[in-house]
Amino acid sequence: MTTSCFDREDETFIVLVNHEDQYSIWPHWKKVPGGWNAVTDDKGVQIKGDKKTVLEYVEKTWTDMRPLSLRKWMDEQAAKVVDASAVATQ
Repeated sequence: MTTSCFDREDETFIVLVNHEDQYSIWPHWKKVPGGWNAVTDDKGVQIKGDKKTVLEYVEKTWTDMRPLSLRKWMDEQAAKVVDASAVATQ
C-alpha cells in the first residue's frame, strides 16, 4: 500500500495562500496549483519545513477561517447598520 506524500511526517512542505486568505500546505517538490501562492517571510524566503512546523505556522497565522470576501461583506453590512443607526438617532 502506498502512502500519500501528504501523509508523510518527514516530507518537506511549503505554506500556500489563495486570494481568499485561505492557507494550505503543499509538498515542496510539487508545482504550486493555480490560484495559490507560496507564503514567504519578510525576507522573501518561502515558509518551509516538516509537516508539524508548517502546520504550526498555519495555525498561528490563519486565525480567521472565513474567506476574505465574506469578511469584507460582513464588515460592509456592519458599517451599513452603524450608518443607519446614526441617521435614526438624529
